Amino acid sequence: MAGRSGYQPRYLKDLAAKLVVLVGGIGVIVALLLIFVYLVSEVAPLFAGAHFKARQSFPVPGDASPTLFVAAEEQGEVGLRVSASGELSFFDLHNGQPRDTQHLPIGDRQVGEVIEVAPEKASLAAGLSDGSVLLFTPEYKVSYPDDQRLITPGVVYPKGEAPVAFMDRAPMHLAVRESDDAMMIAGSDPDGSISLKSFEVTTDLMGDSSVTESPLQRFVPPLKPDILLLDPGMRWLYAIDKDSGRIAFYRVGGDKPAELVEVVDSKGPVVGAHYLAGGISIVVAHADGRISQWFPARRTEGANAGKTYLAHVRDFSLADGAKATSIGAEPRRRGFAVGDDQGHVSVFYATSGRLIHEQKMLDSAVRSLAFNPRAQLLMALGDDGKIVAYDVDNEHPEVSVSALWNKVWYESYDAPLWLWQSSSASADFEAKFSMTPLALGTLKGAFYAMIFAMPLAILGAIFTANFMSPELRQVVKPAVEVLAALPSVILGFLAGLWLAPFVEDNLPGMFLALLLLPTSIPIFGYLWLRMPRSLRLRVPQGWEAALLIPVIVLIVWLCFVLAKPVEALAFGGNMQAFMDHTLGIGYDQRNALVVGIAMGVAVVPVIFSIAEDAIFSVPKHLSLGSLALGATPWQTLVGVVLPTASPGIFSAVMIGMGRAVGETMIVLMATGNTAVTNFSLFSGMRTLAANVAVEMPESEVGSTHFRLLFLSGLVLFVFTFLFNTVAELVRARLRRKYSSL
Repeated sequence: MAGRSGYQPRYLKDLAAKLVVLVGGIGVIVALLLIFVYLVSEVAPLFAGAHFKARQSFPVPGDASPTLFVAAEEQGEVGLRVSASGELSFFDLHNGQPRDTQHLPIGDRQVGEVIEVAPEKASLAAGLSDGSVLLFTPEYKVSYPDDQRLITPGVVYPKGEAPVAFMDRAPMHLAVRESDDAMMIAGSDPDGSISLKSFEVTTDLMGDSSVTESPLQRFVPPLKPDILLLDPGMRWLYAIDKDSGRIAFYRVGGDKPAELVEVVDSKGPVVGAHYLAGGISIVVAHADGRISQWFPARRTEGANAGKTYLAHVRDFSLADGAKATSIGAEPRRRGFAVGDDQGHVSVFYATSGRLIHEQKMLDSAVRSLAFNPRAQLLMALGDDGKIVAYDVDNEHPEVSVSALWNKVWYESYDAPLWLWQSSSASADFEAKFSMTPLALGTLKGAFYAMIFAMPLAILGAIFTANFMSPELRQVVKPAVEVLAALPSVILGFLAGLWLAPFVEDNLPGMFLALLLLPTSIPIFGYLWLRMPRSLRLRVPQGWEAALLIPVIVLIVWLCFVLAKPVEALAFGGNMQAFMDHTLGIGYDQRNALVVGIAMGVAVVPVIFSIAEDAIFSVPKHLSLGSLALGATPWQTLVGVVLPTASPGIFSAVMIGMGRAVGETMIVLMATGNTAVTNFSLFSGMRTLAANVAVEMPESEVGSTHFRLLFLSGLVLFVFTFLFNTVAELVRARLRRKYSSL
């Protein structure tokens, strides 16, 4: 009875333990699945695409004269139409009802063309029939009577109501740009020549302003200038021949004569061209449904290296058989829309190089397209005089699989590159969201850390478990494991503020140490074996490792003593300059070498402890049997112990790899945190984990930047999951293979 009464409590305890382990295991799996689901839920909107919702279509409001320009205000409630008679018609974008009508102060003159001057300010310019130019800006005042938003349209004239004198006859085509203290006007004559005039505003110490006009330049381009475009900085002028598709690219500015940089063939008739936001790229819509993007760049090779040219960056295409008829661009992003002869509108994004959305919006050819400043509304005008507005939900157009992982040719760069730069103080900044440099930085840091940690940890574990005396092992193993408790922020602090400057100042000594230490230790072991037996027996078995301490200290000291003479003899007194000028290898103070050492110190205890336990746990009867059969200790180690312990050693390496991949603070403080794409030992890097730690606090919740940081976490999660899965399969195979030993 006593035996039976003792059995029941043990059974209940065993059952309770099984339930606790089961619940805990299921809880871990559920937690990992929830983390995965949450990451996916935050990342999924990046690839969800855009949504367009149509409003009511209505006839174009205003007088019967031709429509020259249409636009929409920021809230997407009020539209603007400018006609050839100078009438400004403001109308409701939901139903087309008139909101207000005003007239430009042009007298009996007619308006030949209306163009954008500064899209970010919504300012416009009208070319008049007498050759003058009138600048005006639609204004929308917002008030809240009875707690209801009321938008009151109007118009202001920043340069006054008097038109600016430009040419002596009406320009065929016009381009105008202005800033706070300058303005430039370009226009084409009926005879095919181009006139160019600059205005500069100067303010004296008393605050009085005066306007200085440059003499009117007139030159004949090598083509028919049907389209003129000026960049916001008033440095570049594009003249485009619609029939041939050729583009004349000029350098302009101030009193200097316009300089023809080159003439390029865009290959096919052109129907329209537009600057993208930022004023660096132009997109050219071709009649055959192709859209090409161009911007100034510098040649990097050949006899003309360093010279500016017009780079053909990328192409976009409409649906098969569609012919482009109009083009419009977003004022604040690199998105643009192209209409065709069938009433379809296709929306593209330049940086990601992808088609965002395509939809039939009109029953006739699309004549004009306009986004509101927030790009939340797209207005299309057809040849049949109908206007339709679409509400646009397009939050993440700059993301595509190609843009995230392939090279992208960004504006102001001379070639396609992998770049990560999420923010800038510049108004014309183009976000660069390439994950490749971050992924490569993660692998780079883990690679150099494992190169440093694996030999030390695994060889140290082998020696400690097999050859070290039990007394010394009881000191060494806990001492190494204590390093695992050292906070990584402390290691990063020491690496960034002490180790990095030390390595920079003693680079030859570091290389001598890396070269001499691995060779001096085997040499010392060989010499020790050649010592008299009586001397060797004075050292207790398993304590030989203690003799290496003074040897290692002496070798390291000798390396740094010889560093300066070696540097003077072999590298002209400056190893970094030799590397830079002779080998073409740059040196950053905080680099992968520093990270490899610092992160290796953090990884060594993890690998050492698990590997040492695996080796020490090999059944003694296996090694004793091998020794009894005549094998030497080393033969027993290589043929019996290591194969049996290989699953545990492999697990140790994988866990150490996981620690290195997910490390944040060490790489954050010791690398310079630069997102570069090379595996140089002497350059910095930025890892996925460090990038999340740095940029998450400053990212806008729900923005593309914010969700891409979650994508970084998802990539790390998937990478770790796949890596651990493969590691477990390999470990299980090793266990099955050597289980018969």
